[in-house]
Amino acid sequence: MRAAFGREFSIHRAFQIGVILKGVNGLLELIGGMLLLVGLSHNTALARHLPPQDERFAAIFLLSHGVIKGSLVYGLLREKRWVFPWAISVFAGFGLYQLYRYFVEPSAWLIALTVLDVFVILLTWAEWRRIRGTAQPPSPRE
Repeated sequence: MRAAFGREFSIHRAFQIGVILKGVNGLLELIGGMLLLVGLSHNTALARHLPPQDERFAAIFLLSHGVIKGSLVYGLLREKRWVFPWAISVFAGFGLYQLYRYFVEPSAWLIALTVLDVFVILLTWAEWRRIRGTAQPPSPRE
């Protein structure tokens, strides 16, 4: 019984860490999108290779991803039950798009983000199952 509790607590803690990392990723996307949107990126090497319409698309893309991830992360950390299936679906969609982008233009960052997405999806699924069965998160002192 105690081993099962310890495992459940570890999964819950890993879920929290994974979701917080997704939140940080979303925050960085928001910041990047804002910088692109207000034109502060014109002095970067990336901006010299992007036409203005592509820069605008990238800004909107990053901003929308950041807002969506931020909203989902907030709901997940607050244990809003209706958010869990949405988060799993959206993170899976982002992961599939990242895989597509990887095959078009390989990048270690895309693989790293996709691996994070897979772990967060699995942990979100486990946490969703946990909260459907209990009302309280596990505590290490119980």
